[in-house]
Amino acid sequence: QVQLVESGGGLVQAGGSLRLSCTASGRTFSSYAMGWFRQASGKEREFVASISRGGGTTVYADSVKGRFTISRDNAKNTVYLQMNSLKPDDTAVYYCATKLFGRDDDFSAYRYWGQGTQVTVSP
Repeated sequence: QVQLVESGGGLVQAGGSLRLSCTASGRTFSSYAMGWFRQASGKEREFVASISRGGGTTVYADSVKGRFTISRDNAKNTVYLQMNSLKPDDTAVYYCATKLFGRDDDFSAYRYWGQGTQVTVSP
């Protein structure tokens, strides 16, 4: 069992930045690839970014490439999502999750999920 807790969400103006954190319980964090997803009101959950167990491989959704950066610190059991040049379309609840197998952008490939953190970007 892995418990994930996200933090760092909030209200920001368009063009601003936020850094999300996701801290995992337990001693198996480094054995999981990790991902960030988001879900806007009335929309399906969508993939944002993923990172391999060691941090050497990252994957991004086209909508966030060049603006968002995923990273991890296995010593701190934490994965981060640095979000720059935020747009109103980035408004959503952001979730982190542990990846078991399968496509990075497929939410069914992920097992444990956090409770989410709200990000709101004003025009």
